Amino acid sequence: MNRIETKFKDLKHQSGKAFVSFITAGDPNLATTERLMHRLESAGVDILELGVPFSDPMADGPVIQRSSERALKAGASLKKIIAMVKKFRRSSQLPILLMGYLNPILAYGFEDYFRDAAAAGIDGTLIVDLPPEEGEAIRRSAHSHGVSLIYLLAPTSDDERIGLVAKQGAGFIYYVSLTGITGAKIAADLSSQRALKTLRRQRTLPICVGFGVKTPAQAKKVATLADGVVVGSALVELIETHGVKNGLTAVESLAKRFSRAIHSLG
Repeated sequence: MNRIETKFKDLKHQSGKAFVSFITAGDPNLATTERLMHRLESAGVDILELGVPFSDPMADGPVIQRSSERALKAGASLKKIIAMVKKFRRSSQLPILLMGYLNPILAYGFEDYFRDAAAAGIDGTLIVDLPPEEGEAIRRSAHSHGVSLIYLLAPTSDDERIGLVAKQGAGFIYYVSLTGITGAKIAADLSSQRALKTLRRQRTLPICVGFGVKTPAQAKKVATLADGVVVGSALVELIETHGVKNGLTAVESLAKRFSRAIHSLG
């Protein structure tokens, strides 16, 4: 059982909900990311999702796209991100997953990646463009190294895909609240979405809802329907608008507000 699985087990015992925060690794540089990771942990984040910058982030909105561009320009790479997490692990047991695209992992070598990720203390990986119907060798490699392979589901997912993800996924299921890109406006009434209703009946893995959660009030509402809430663009945007010096404080402050809202349900 890795840190992600342990965290959800502990939260279930406490009837609590998980605050999952997303930031782009290397934005604006890896040294700042490491500092921000510690601040987010202090702010009450339960699981940290690090975005692996990619030159063609097709599922990401403009805020995350620009953060990837800044990170790549500063020299961020998958190898350097893994090394950063390994350093972070000297002083923290915060559950960490990497979210990114298939190409960088294939270029790294997926067997080497999962081996090195596990050794560095990375608990999970979400590969945006890897559907559950494909990548069996990748799934086996992740499992053999104890890294949770997390899958996405959307409002358009049919019962067959929902069942497949519930069976093959690990850690938790990332439910995309809308069909579109990150940072778009969250659906007004998630409870009416057929896919989410079906998924909640499965209950084989925890469900975290993300894409479009921009305010603590929205996060609190979403948390009543899920086991966790993912917040990304709202935090990443603060780094862009405030810069390094003030951005760290701004992100930590907003993260504390999200934490209070989500954890108030426990």
